[in-house]
Amino acid sequence: MERLWFSVLLLAAACRGQPCPKRCMCQSLSPSLAILCSKTGLLFVPAAIDRRTVELRLQENFITAVRKKDFANMTGLLHLTLSRNTISQILPSAFSDLRRLRALHLDSNRLTVIKDDHFKGLTNLRHLILANNQLHSISPHAFDDFLSTLEDLDLSYNNLAEVPWETIGRLTNVNTLNMDHNLIENVPHGVFTNLHKLARLDMTSNKLKKIPPDPLFLRIPVYAKSKGSPLSSLVLSFGGNPLHCNCELLWLRRLTREDDLETCASPPDLSAKYFWTIPEEEFICDPPVLTRKSPLTVAMEGHPASLKCKANGDPEPEVHWISPEGRLISNGSRTLVFPNGSLEINVTSLKDLGNFTCIASNAADTDCGTVWNHVQLNHVPGLLCL
Repeated sequence: MERLWFSVLLLAAACRGQPCPKRCMCQSLSPSLAILCSKTGLLFVPAAIDRRTVELRLQENFITAVRKKDFANMTGLLHLTLSRNTISQILPSAFSDLRRLRALHLDSNRLTVIKDDHFKGLTNLRHLILANNQLHSISPHAFDDFLSTLEDLDLSYNNLAEVPWETIGRLTNVNTLNMDHNLIENVPHGVFTNLHKLARLDMTSNKLKKIPPDPLFLRIPVYAKSKGSPLSSLVLSFGGNPLHCNCELLWLRRLTREDDLETCASPPDLSAKYFWTIPEEEFICDPPVLTRKSPLTVAMEGHPASLKCKANGDPEPEVHWISPEGRLISNGSRTLVFPNGSLEINVTSLKDLGNFTCIASNAADTDCGTVWNHVQLNHVPGLLCL
């Protein structure tokens, strides 16, 4: 009976003018055609695929590369599955003819990078599954052709330390965003603000120490688990991250949600405690305290000068400098402010004579101090030592 059924499928495909690829199954349900080639030992995408195919399943094979000729002229293809192969290479514009494609499954392959031209032409893509690869880089323009149509993006179980956050923030139609089990350390403030249709955000098991209070989280009812959640809610998952539980995470602590997977990694007195069992008053920050700054600094006009400023606090304070003219100093060709608080002046001029103000600030408070910079004119012999 099984052989008879398989023969009928082959005959149906042949009647459409295109033989079914060897070891594949072809289902002709007029006007649609589905070709199923899973677990058939394929090394390449079969050449003998009916170009009118609507659904093509090529999972669990040994395909190593995706070439443009593989899917040329398949303008009616809606669903393409390439999961669980050994794909490490996508040639430029390999999917460019798949203008109607809605779902692309590339999970469980060996992709390491996604470039600008990998997904060119996928103007109607709604589901992109890239989980379980070895991705460490995604180009900022890789998703440009389907920014307004994509509903489901799965980047989980990869090696991503950075993602193209500006691109993520423009996925205005996205409903589900999975970035769990990666190496992500930072999330920019406000990156999810315009994702009004977002219903699930999973960032479990990354390297996040803090999570900024995105306006979207505060505008929509938030839950930890999807089961029983209202349709209008947003489900957040942040468990498995080394969260630093200070005042910067109070916003998350105050949300109406429970998730016993989230624990604190620091500070030491809160380490390994369940996030939701810690009282709000224990989520504290220490204001900055200046511990070191340069004494009187002397520099020759036209020569470099270095001013030091060091502060401690929780979270680690950011250091800014104000010039003697009262202006905030930014990085440029003449001045450079380092993360450790040092200020380097490459070419000292007379306008650098006077008090430089060092300002250290964090979520708790601000501390400041002054450093006097003495500029010695070139025509004065010797260097003033104080």
